[in-house]
Amino acid sequence: MDVVVSGEPDGVLKEKTARLSVASNTLLVVAKLAVGISIGSVGIISEAIHSAIDLVAAVIAYFSVRQSARPPDECHTFGHGKYESISGLLEAVLILAAALLIINEAARNLLGGEGTLNVEGIGLGIVVMLLSAGINLYVSSRLMAVAKKTESIALESDAWHLRTDVYTSAGVVAGLVLIRLTGLVILDAVIALAVAAIILRAAFDLIRRSFEDLVDRSLPTDEEARIREIISGHCTDAISFHRLRTRRSGPNRFVDLHLVIPRTATLEEAYGIVKQVENDVRREFPRMSVTIRVQPCTGEDCAACGVFTTCPECDRLALCGWLEERE
Repeated sequence: MDVVVSGEPDGVLKEKTARLSVASNTLLVVAKLAVGISIGSVGIISEAIHSAIDLVAAVIAYFSVRQSARPPDECHTFGHGKYESISGLLEAVLILAAALLIINEAARNLLGGEGTLNVEGIGLGIVVMLLSAGINLYVSSRLMAVAKKTESIALESDAWHLRTDVYTSAGVVAGLVLIRLTGLVILDAVIALAVAAIILRAAFDLIRRSFEDLVDRSLPTDEEARIREIISGHCTDAISFHRLRTRRSGPNRFVDLHLVIPRTATLEEAYGIVKQVENDVRREFPRMSVTIRVQPCTGEDCAACGVFTTCPECDRLALCGWLEERE
Protein backbone atom coordinates (compact mmCIF):
# COMPACT_ATOMS: atom_id res chain seq x y z
CA MET A 1 0.00 0.00 0.00
CA ASP A 2 1.50 3.33 -1.10
CA VAL A 3 1.01 6.25 1.29
CA VAL A 4 1.69 9.88 0.39
CA VAL A 5 3.73 11.66 3.05
CA SER A 6 3.15 15.38 3.59
CA GLY A 7 5.93 17.94 3.38
CA GLU A 8 5.76 18.90 7.06
CA PRO A 9 8.96 19.21 9.13
CA ASP A 10 10.31 15.79 10.15
CA GLY A 11 9.75 16.31 13.88
CA VAL A 12 6.09 17.32 13.45
CA LEU A 13 5.43 14.54 10.94
CA LYS A 14 6.91 11.87 13.22
CA GLU A 15 4.87 13.02 16.23
CA LYS A 16 1.59 13.11 14.30
CA THR A 17 2.19 9.64 12.87
CA ALA A 18 3.11 8.24 16.30
CA ARG A 19 -0.15 9.66 17.73
CA LEU A 20 -2.10 7.94 14.95
CA SER A 21 -0.54 4.62 15.98
CA VAL A 22 -1.49 5.18 19.63
CA ALA A 23 -5.11 5.94 18.72
CA SER A 24 -5.55 2.96 16.38
CA ASN A 25 -4.00 0.49 18.82
CA THR A 26 -6.21 1.73 21.66
CA LEU A 27 -9.31 1.07 19.55
CA LEU A 28 -8.15 -2.41 18.53
CA VAL A 29 -7.19 -3.51 22.04
CA VAL A 30 -10.66 -2.68 23.36
CA ALA A 31 -12.44 -4.35 20.43
CA LYS A 32 -10.36 -7.55 20.39
CA LEU A 33 -10.44 -8.02 24.15
CA ALA A 34 -14.19 -7.53 24.31
CA VAL A 35 -14.91 -10.00 21.51
CA GLY A 36 -12.24 -12.50 22.61
CA ILE A 37 -13.64 -12.71 26.14
CA SER A 38 -17.25 -12.81 24.96
CA ILE A 39 -16.71 -15.82 22.67
CA GLY A 40 -13.88 -17.41 24.68
CA SER A 41 -11.30 -17.38 21.86
CA VAL A 42 -7.71 -17.66 23.06
CA GLY A 43 -6.63 -16.80 19.52
CA ILE A 44 -8.42 -13.45 19.60
CA ILE A 45 -7.37 -12.81 23.20
CA SER A 46 -3.75 -13.45 22.16
CA GLU A 47 -4.22 -10.90 19.41
CA ALA A 48 -5.63 -8.46 21.99
CA ILE A 49 -2.47 -8.99 24.06
CA HIS A 50 -0.40 -8.43 20.91
CA SER A 51 -2.25 -5.17 20.22
CA ALA A 52 -1.84 -4.12 23.86
CA ILE A 53 1.91 -4.55 23.49
CA ASP A 54 1.73 -2.62 20.22
CA LEU A 55 -0.08 0.14 22.11
CA VAL A 56 2.65 0.33 24.76
CA ALA A 57 5.24 0.28 21.98
CA ALA A 58 3.42 3.08 20.16
CA VAL A 59 3.41 5.21 23.32
CA ILE A 60 7.13 4.57 23.83
CA ALA A 61 7.77 5.41 20.15
CA TYR A 62 5.79 8.64 20.50
CA PHE A 63 7.85 9.88 23.42
CA SER A 64 11.12 8.68 21.87
CA VAL A 65 10.58 10.58 18.60
CA ARG A 66 9.77 13.70 20.61
CA GLN A 67 12.99 13.35 22.58
CA SER A 68 15.14 12.47 19.57
CA ALA A 69 13.92 15.57 17.72
CA ARG A 70 15.40 17.86 20.38
CA PRO A 71 18.55 19.70 19.24
CA PRO A 72 21.94 19.00 20.86
CA ASP A 73 22.43 20.66 24.24
CA GLU A 74 25.21 21.08 26.78
CA CYS A 75 24.68 17.59 28.23
CA HIS A 76 23.97 15.83 24.91
CA THR A 77 26.36 17.42 22.44
CA PHE A 78 25.82 14.63 19.88
CA GLY A 79 22.04 15.02 19.97
CA HIS A 80 19.31 12.73 21.33
CA GLY A 81 19.07 10.18 18.52
CA LYS A 82 19.71 7.15 20.74
CA TYR A 83 16.36 7.65 22.46
CA GLU A 84 14.92 5.91 19.41
CA SER A 85 17.31 2.96 19.74
CA ILE A 86 16.42 2.62 23.42
CA SER A 87 12.77 2.71 22.41
CA GLY A 88 13.30 -0.18 20.01
CA LEU A 89 15.01 -2.26 22.70
CA LEU A 90 12.20 -1.61 25.23
CA GLU A 91 9.59 -2.54 22.64
CA ALA A 92 11.38 -5.82 21.95
CA VAL A 93 11.35 -6.74 25.64
CA LEU A 94 7.63 -6.03 25.81
CA ILE A 95 7.03 -8.20 22.75
CA LEU A 96 8.91 -11.09 24.37
CA ALA A 97 6.72 -10.77 27.48
CA ALA A 98 3.58 -10.82 25.33
CA ALA A 99 4.72 -13.92 23.45
CA LEU A 100 5.35 -15.78 26.71
CA LEU A 101 1.85 -14.90 27.98
CA ILE A 102 0.30 -16.15 24.75
CA ILE A 103 2.31 -19.40 24.82
CA ASN A 104 1.30 -20.02 28.45
CA GLU A 105 -2.41 -19.54 27.72
CA ALA A 106 -2.34 -21.65 24.56
CA ALA A 107 -0.40 -24.46 26.29
CA ARG A 108 -2.96 -24.59 29.08
CA ASN A 109 -5.74 -25.00 26.52
CA LEU A 110 -3.84 -27.71 24.63
CA LEU A 111 -3.02 -29.68 27.79
CA GLY A 112 -6.62 -29.35 28.91
CA GLY A 113 -7.66 -31.10 25.70
CA GLU A 114 -10.50 -28.74 24.95
CA GLY A 115 -11.04 -25.06 24.53
CA THR A 116 -13.72 -22.69 25.75
CA LEU A 117 -14.43 -21.22 22.31
CA ASN A 118 -18.06 -20.38 21.60
CA VAL A 119 -18.43 -21.59 18.01
CA GLU A 120 -21.64 -19.61 17.55
CA GLY A 121 -19.76 -16.33 18.09
CA ILE A 122 -17.06 -17.02 15.50
CA GLY A 123 -18.68 -14.70 12.94
CA LEU A 124 -18.20 -11.69 15.22
CA GLY A 125 -14.62 -12.72 15.84
CA ILE A 126 -13.91 -12.89 12.10
CA VAL A 127 -15.37 -9.40 11.57
CA VAL A 128 -13.22 -7.88 14.34
CA MET A 129 -10.04 -9.54 13.06
CA LEU A 130 -10.66 -8.40 9.49
CA LEU A 131 -11.26 -4.85 10.78
CA SER A 132 -8.01 -5.08 12.76
CA ALA A 133 -6.06 -6.25 9.71
CA GLY A 134 -7.44 -3.40 7.57
CA ILE A 135 -6.70 -0.67 10.12
CA ASN A 136 -3.22 -1.97 10.88
CA LEU A 137 -2.37 -2.30 7.19
CA TYR A 138 -3.11 1.39 6.66
CA VAL A 139 -1.42 2.63 9.84
CA SER A 140 1.68 0.43 9.36
CA SER A 141 2.02 1.63 5.76
CA ARG A 142 1.91 5.24 6.90
CA LEU A 143 4.36 4.58 9.72
CA MET A 144 6.77 2.87 7.31
CA ALA A 145 6.54 5.71 4.79
CA VAL A 146 7.30 8.33 7.46
CA ALA A 147 10.05 6.12 8.96
CA LYS A 148 11.81 5.89 5.60
CA LYS A 149 11.48 9.62 4.99
CA THR A 150 12.79 10.59 8.44
CA GLU A 151 15.04 7.54 8.98
CA SER A 152 13.35 6.84 12.32
CA ILE A 153 14.07 3.38 13.75
CA ALA A 154 11.40 3.93 16.43
CA LEU A 155 8.65 4.46 13.84
CA GLU A 156 10.01 1.65 11.66
CA SER A 157 9.87 -0.71 14.66
CA ASP A 158 6.31 0.37 15.37
CA ALA A 159 5.43 -0.18 11.71
CA TRP A 160 6.82 -3.72 11.77
CA HIS A 161 4.83 -4.42 14.93
CA LEU A 162 1.62 -3.48 13.19
CA ARG A 163 2.59 -5.26 9.96
CA THR A 164 3.11 -8.42 12.03
CA ASP A 165 -0.33 -7.82 13.54
CA VAL A 166 -1.78 -7.80 10.03
CA TYR A 167 -0.31 -11.23 9.30
CA THR A 168 -1.34 -12.72 12.63
CA SER A 169 -4.86 -11.30 12.32
CA ALA A 170 -5.15 -12.94 8.92
CA GLY A 171 -3.94 -16.21 10.48
CA VAL A 172 -6.53 -16.01 13.26
CA VAL A 173 -9.27 -15.38 10.69
CA ALA A 174 -8.16 -18.42 8.70
CA GLY A 175 -8.15 -20.48 11.89
CA LEU A 176 -11.61 -19.34 12.92
CA VAL A 177 -12.94 -20.25 9.48
CA LEU A 178 -11.39 -23.72 9.79
CA ILE A 179 -12.91 -24.16 13.24
CA ARG A 180 -16.29 -23.15 11.84
CA LEU A 181 -15.93 -25.74 9.07
CA THR A 182 -14.38 -28.61 11.06
CA GLY A 183 -15.55 -28.01 14.61
CA LEU A 184 -11.97 -28.63 15.91
CA VAL A 185 -11.82 -26.08 18.74
CA ILE A 186 -8.23 -27.11 19.54
CA LEU A 187 -7.14 -25.23 16.40
CA ASP A 188 -7.70 -22.02 18.36
CA ALA A 189 -4.75 -22.78 20.68
CA VAL A 190 -2.60 -23.92 17.76
CA ILE A 191 -3.22 -20.59 16.04
CA ALA A 192 -2.26 -18.74 19.24
CA LEU A 193 1.08 -20.60 19.31
CA ALA A 194 1.71 -19.64 15.68
CA VAL A 195 0.99 -16.00 16.57
CA ALA A 196 3.49 -16.23 19.44
CA ALA A 197 6.17 -17.65 17.12
CA ILE A 198 5.78 -14.73 14.70
CA ILE A 199 5.96 -12.25 17.58
CA LEU A 200 9.13 -13.87 18.93
CA ARG A 201 10.84 -13.60 15.56
CA ALA A 202 10.00 -9.89 15.31
CA ALA A 203 11.27 -9.33 18.86
CA PHE A 204 14.66 -10.95 18.27
CA ASP A 205 15.18 -8.99 15.04
CA LEU A 206 14.29 -5.74 16.80
CA ILE A 207 16.65 -6.50 19.70
CA ARG A 208 19.50 -7.11 17.25
CA ARG A 209 18.98 -3.87 15.32
CA SER A 210 18.48 -1.69 18.41
CA PHE A 211 21.51 -3.19 20.14
CA GLU A 212 23.69 -2.51 17.08
CA ASP A 213 22.91 1.21 17.30
CA LEU A 214 23.45 1.33 21.06
CA VAL A 215 26.93 -0.23 20.82
CA ASP A 216 27.93 2.06 17.92
CA ARG A 217 28.24 -0.57 15.23
CA SER A 218 29.52 0.74 11.88
CA LEU A 219 27.03 1.79 9.22
CA PRO A 220 25.84 -0.89 6.75
CA THR A 221 28.49 -2.02 4.29
CA ASP A 222 26.78 -0.41 1.28
CA GLU A 223 26.49 2.98 3.01
CA GLU A 224 30.11 2.94 4.20
CA ALA A 225 31.29 1.93 0.73
CA ARG A 226 29.39 4.88 -0.76
CA ILE A 227 30.95 7.26 1.76
CA ARG A 228 34.42 5.98 0.84
CA GLU A 229 33.58 6.45 -2.82
CA ILE A 230 32.53 10.07 -2.27
CA ILE A 231 35.67 10.90 -0.29
CA SER A 232 37.90 9.09 -2.80
CA GLY A 233 36.54 11.41 -5.48
CA HIS A 234 38.46 14.22 -3.78
CA CYS A 235 41.71 12.30 -3.53
CA THR A 236 44.71 12.87 -5.78
CA ASP A 237 48.34 11.75 -5.71
CA ALA A 238 48.88 14.35 -2.98
CA ILE A 239 45.55 14.03 -1.08
CA SER A 240 44.37 10.85 0.67
CA PHE A 241 42.45 9.68 3.74
CA HIS A 242 42.52 6.92 6.35
CA ARG A 243 41.02 5.87 9.74
CA LEU A 244 37.46 6.18 8.48
CA ARG A 245 34.95 5.38 11.24
CA THR A 246 31.14 5.41 11.10
CA ARG A 247 28.23 4.90 13.48
CA ARG A 248 24.54 5.62 13.80
CA SER A 249 22.42 7.20 16.55
CA GLY A 250 18.69 6.99 15.82
CA PRO A 251 18.09 8.85 12.55
CA ASN A 252 21.51 10.51 12.70
CA ARG A 253 24.76 9.18 11.21
CA PHE A 254 28.31 10.05 12.18
CA VAL A 255 31.57 9.69 10.26
CA ASP A 256 35.07 10.79 11.15
CA LEU A 257 38.35 10.38 9.28
CA HIS A 258 41.90 11.66 8.85
CA LEU A 259 42.47 13.64 5.66
CA VAL A 260 46.09 13.80 4.46
CA ILE A 261 46.98 16.90 2.41
CA PRO A 262 50.26 18.40 1.14
CA ARG A 263 52.22 19.87 4.06
CA THR A 264 52.83 23.04 2.04
CA ALA A 265 49.09 23.84 1.83
CA THR A 266 47.95 26.95 3.67
CA LEU A 267 45.30 26.81 6.42
CA GLU A 268 42.78 28.41 4.07
CA GLU A 269 43.44 25.84 1.34
CA ALA A 270 43.17 22.93 3.81
CA TYR A 271 39.86 24.31 5.11
CA GLY A 272 38.54 24.57 1.56
CA ILE A 273 39.31 20.91 0.88
CA VAL A 274 37.64 19.83 4.14
CA LYS A 275 34.44 21.80 3.36
CA GLN A 276 34.24 20.26 -0.11
CA VAL A 277 34.44 16.75 1.34
CA GLU A 278 31.88 17.55 4.06
CA ASN A 279 29.42 19.10 1.61
CA ASP A 280 29.57 16.19 -0.82
CA VAL A 281 29.01 13.60 1.93
CA ARG A 282 26.11 15.57 3.43
CA ARG A 283 24.56 16.09 0.01
CA GLU A 284 23.91 12.34 -0.21
CA PHE A 285 23.45 11.75 3.55
CA PRO A 286 21.65 14.87 4.88
CA ARG A 287 21.65 13.69 8.52
CA MET A 288 25.35 12.93 8.52
CA SER A 289 27.70 14.61 11.00
CA VAL A 290 31.19 14.72 9.45
CA THR A 291 34.34 15.19 11.54
CA ILE A 292 37.63 15.53 9.65
CA ARG A 293 41.09 15.75 11.18
CA VAL A 294 43.57 17.33 8.79
CA GLN A 295 46.94 15.60 8.72
CA PRO A 296 49.92 16.91 6.71
CA CYS A 297 51.86 14.58 4.48
CA THR A 298 54.89 13.37 6.46
CA GLY A 299 57.02 12.09 3.57
CA GLU A 300 60.55 13.49 3.45
CA ASP A 301 60.90 13.09 -0.31
CA CYS A 302 57.40 12.71 -1.73
CA ALA A 303 57.33 12.75 -5.54
CA ALA A 304 53.63 13.66 -5.59
CA CYS A 305 54.04 16.94 -3.76
CA GLY A 306 57.76 17.60 -4.21
CA VAL A 307 56.94 20.28 -6.74
CA PHE A 308 54.95 22.11 -4.05
CA THR A 309 57.96 22.12 -1.74
CA THR A 310 60.23 23.66 -4.38
CA CYS A 311 57.63 25.92 -5.91
CA PRO A 312 55.16 27.35 -3.34
CA GLU A 313 53.40 29.45 -5.97
CA CYS A 314 52.80 26.38 -8.17
CA ASP A 315 51.46 24.59 -5.08
CA ARG A 316 49.01 27.39 -4.33
CA LEU A 317 47.80 27.63 -7.92
CA ALA A 318 47.38 23.86 -8.20
CA LEU A 319 45.33 23.61 -5.01
CA CYS A 320 43.20 26.63 -5.85
CA GLY A 321 42.47 25.19 -9.28
CA TRP A 322 41.52 21.87 -7.67
CA LEU A 323 39.07 23.62 -5.37
CA GLU A 324 37.52 25.69 -8.15
CA GLU A 325 36.79 22.57 -10.19
CA ARG A 326 34.62 21.21 -7.34
CA GLU A 327 32.68 24.38 -6.53
